[in-house]
Amino acid sequence: MARAKVQFVCQNCGAVTPRWAGRCESCGEWNSIVEEMADTGIGAGPKAAKSSGRGVELVPLSGETEDAQRVVTGIAELDRVTGGGFVVGSAVLVGGDPGIGKSTLLLQAVAALGAAGRNTVYISGEEAIAQVRLRAQRLGVADTPVRLAAETNVEAILATLEGADKPDLVIIDSIQTLWTDRIDSAPGTVTQVRTSAQALTRFAKKTGAAVVLVGHVTKDGQIAGPRVVEHMVDAVLYFEGDAGHNFRILRGVKNRYGATDEIGVFEMASGGLREVANPSALFLDQRDKGASGSAVFAGMEGTRPVLVEIQALVAPSPLGTPRRAVVGWDSSRLAMVLAVLETHCGVRIGANDIYLNVAGGLKIAEPAADLAVAAALVSSLTNAPLPADAVYFGEVSLSGGIRPVVHSGQRLREAAKLGFGKAVTAQQPGAENIEGIDVERHGALTDLIARIAASGRPRESGDEG
Repeated sequence: MARAKVQFVCQNCGAVTPRWAGRCESCGEWNSIVEEMADTGIGAGPKAAKSSGRGVELVPLSGETEDAQRVVTGIAELDRVTGGGFVVGSAVLVGGDPGIGKSTLLLQAVAALGAAGRNTVYISGEEAIAQVRLRAQRLGVADTPVRLAAETNVEAILATLEGADKPDLVIIDSIQTLWTDRIDSAPGTVTQVRTSAQALTRFAKKTGAAVVLVGHVTKDGQIAGPRVVEHMVDAVLYFEGDAGHNFRILRGVKNRYGATDEIGVFEMASGGLREVANPSALFLDQRDKGASGSAVFAGMEGTRPVLVEIQALVAPSPLGTPRRAVVGWDSSRLAMVLAVLETHCGVRIGANDIYLNVAGGLKIAEPAADLAVAAALVSSLTNAPLPADAVYFGEVSLSGGIRPVVHSGQRLREAAKLGFGKAVTAQQPGAENIEGIDVERHGALTDLIARIAASGRPRESGDEG
């Protein structure tokens, strides 16, 4: 009998090596390489299967097109992130930390669709049917016509779905628990995850059902398993949040049928996840308007303008190497802003301990926050509270200039809607004026920093910056 072919696969990045090693050469992770049987099933290499000789039809690029049909859940924040609902025949990957609320949100979604007359299926690989029913009772959706199953075998799941009425939406919770007969390895391994995801994606394309796969995340915040799974699906959503806050953020990082970096905001309540229609008001709810080191940033998350408070604390350092602590922003971006303040603005700030926090747990990636961060840092250093009715946005260049950013009109409208009367940003020829808000434009960072520092006050004993 021929010996079964084995391979060694990194469970962190999916790299395949011919022999075992203690450290993966691709990602550098230790003790992540596991011996697995070679993949000869779905998704196997070209040598594993014989060609059928069947050709495909070639069609011209020009032709009639039709808009993608969508399964609208009725949960506005979820539909916003997906681009208007789940597209028929699409596969969506939803990731998040354990206990963040992934299963709760998706159970609410299938219940809402079931109540609207849609055919929905919820398949759990982690919980028994009784446990899913208990969660549904807590959410108040136990009476909705949703069909349940507790199964982890891919072939059994596909046979059940193909033998029943075509579902509009299928939830698989979670992809790491599934296993297929075609692969001789444990559930959760790279090969099993990849093969199971591809089988379910093919089912979605063939039948037109929208399939949502729930995925666990690693310690680095990435969806566990090979990155190829993210390339196989049509959309990837991350569910973010922490135990210190009641709200959760659903962020789209990939979407073939809508905008990326779109966010939906939910608040965790006793009856499940509740939509937050105005996240800016939520993020600014506990703001201390009279404190120094606080600046309101007018940002964009996808197509949605969001106002959030950026908090900075600059304190004398007792250490030889000052401490830098950043939450919700890029630490390398902070180092760049500090270098610009030192070099071009004459602000002696590098010898201090610096703490930067985006209030509310939101994570900001766009460079438009540079100006708000710089204003908050100088405000804390000089003990000069910033105007409570002002918002800041603009990109800081290495030469000390302030560069304009996109969607400035939407940012200004959101600020005016929430009662802000002033905006500080970059000079922008031809920029539109928004009624109700005074726009102060600067071409260089030195002008703004000098104005903030001039309004500083001596720090009294016991006064906090």
